[in-house]
Amino acid sequence: FCTPCLQECLKPKKPVCGVCRSTLSAGTRALDLEKQIEMTETTCNGCNKKMYLSKMRSHAASCSKYQNYIMEGVKAVTKEPLYNTRNFPNRFTFPCPYCNEKNFDQEGLVEHCKTLHSMDAKQVVCPICASMPWGDPNYRSANFMEHLQRRHRFSYDTFVVCDYDADEDDMMAQVLMRSLRDK
Repeated sequence: FCTPCLQECLKPKKPVCGVCRSTLSAGTRALDLEKQIEMTETTCNGCNKKMYLSKMRSHAASCSKYQNYIMEGVKAVTKEPLYNTRNFPNRFTFPCPYCNEKNFDQEGLVEHCKTLHSMDAKQVVCPICASMPWGDPNYRSANFMEHLQRRHRFSYDTFVVCDYDADEDDMMAQVLMRSLRDK
């Protein structure tokens, strides 16, 4: 994860997991996991020296053979990317349309706008809607705060299996078929 994304996940009000976005509970040490790390042996991929996992981080920082091993892996991965990421729209993080602060997830953008821009009447384009295939990147909402409250109370991905390439009629047909099967 990049630093801005991690910072968004660790907001003081409600820190969330960087993967599933569920709320993190108060920190407690995983003593059983610490013990397992202290007792598990591993081998350095650079120099083949055996050590406990708990010592691996400090060893890796000083082992030139390990650092060469990592760099070879980085070179292999970055030579030919599997796909061009520019062809895929970002539907996970959004900029604030008022102040251009970046890397908000949908819930974070709603909270940010409610906190800092609730009185701003400027007409803006909804970055969430604009990222969707059916969204119009030029449509300026007359009341963006009302739009956020009504349209983006929850994330599409959380409650439905999204097929962003399907049109509304196809999605409706899929929902109806699923509801018939669930009876």
